[in-house]
Amino acid sequence: MSKSKEWLATAGTNTKLCHGGYEPSDYHGFVNPPVVHASTVLFPNARAMETRTQRYTYGTRGTPTTDALCTAIDELEGSAGTILVPSGLAAISIPFLAYLSSGDHALIVDSVYSPCRHFCDTMLTRLGVEVEYYDPEIGAGIEALMRPNTRLVHTEAPGSNTFEMQDIRAIAEVVHRHDCVVTMDNTWATPLYFKPLDFGVDVSIHAATKYPSGHSDILMGTVSANAKHWPKLLEAHGAMGICGAPDDAYQILRGLRTMNLRLEHHFRSALKVAEWLEEQAGVARVLHPALPNFPGHEIWKRDFKGASGVFSFVLAADSPEKVKPKAHAFLDALQLFGLGWSWGGYESLAVLVNLDDRKIRKGQKDGAVIRLQIGLENVEDIIADLERGFAASAAV
Repeated sequence: MSKSKEWLATAGTNTKLCHGGYEPSDYHGFVNPPVVHASTVLFPNARAMETRTQRYTYGTRGTPTTDALCTAIDELEGSAGTILVPSGLAAISIPFLAYLSSGDHALIVDSVYSPCRHFCDTMLTRLGVEVEYYDPEIGAGIEALMRPNTRLVHTEAPGSNTFEMQDIRAIAEVVHRHDCVVTMDNTWATPLYFKPLDFGVDVSIHAATKYPSGHSDILMGTVSANAKHWPKLLEAHGAMGICGAPDDAYQILRGLRTMNLRLEHHFRSALKVAEWLEEQAGVARVLHPALPNFPGHEIWKRDFKGASGVFSFVLAADSPEKVKPKAHAFLDALQLFGLGWSWGGYESLAVLVNLDDRKIRKGQKDGAVIRLQIGLENVEDIIADLERGFAASAAV
């Protein structure tokens, strides 16, 4: 029999991460949950099979391993339920399909994760959903964009690549007056630094590929909903048959145990690097919400408990034709930083950002936007590598 975990509700963050989602006494005292591989689940008799009265019925509907992760995420999010899916993009697309139908109108923040925009502009529009993009800093002004057929408003704070902050509570209050669902991609902050459902969001979305995994080797997404919107999310998840694998769920659960410790390191190191970048002659602007002179800093300071290791800066260029050559020279000179997509792992990464798909918040004109993922390496080594990049860029 499981022990009561009522004490966990008032425990500290690290304690919750260490003990959430699993009770060792359920499985003979083993500290970690078993990895249960399942497709077929057997029933004791025909009546039980007909009524599906047992907890597990088929592999796509969950296993003890995936349930352990879902429970841990629910404890962090304060959600009524969580589904697991094979990627962060799937974590965005499934709730969109759950809550939107042909003829509906959806408002999507213009600073959104680019693959999300591609899904909206292709799959959603083909299915008859009208997609409209809005300024991330619109706040309560989103009222002017609401229509009788608006059914979903998608948020992301800070915004992908350029890190605009959104006033999530103000947006949610307006949207809920129109009986619309509010979704949020909260991958950057994780529920440790921002809890979307506490600010009026109905559905919280994460690419668990990033900080929950922490090691650049797992693809997974989580979607957590409040009580009102959980049934429809669960129904869509079951209808589509898209589920997370138990081995991956086990690894994500393992990553959760150290996520707060890793995030604290990412936060400290990234802020130090961002402050250093502000002093560099080759930098036109640093895009980091935790910097006091960043436009969205006050919202970040009011609503968020911390910042992760991802931010961008604008590499200065004195003429348009030098923007890309300078960026390529900078990136090619890096030795510690890897050039690769994604983030949230232990290693530092850099990527040249493409903002050509923006509708409202267009790209920067005074240089290239370079996004950095500051990993767990020593800050002095990270800065030394960036100095190599600036030296190469200055020679162009």
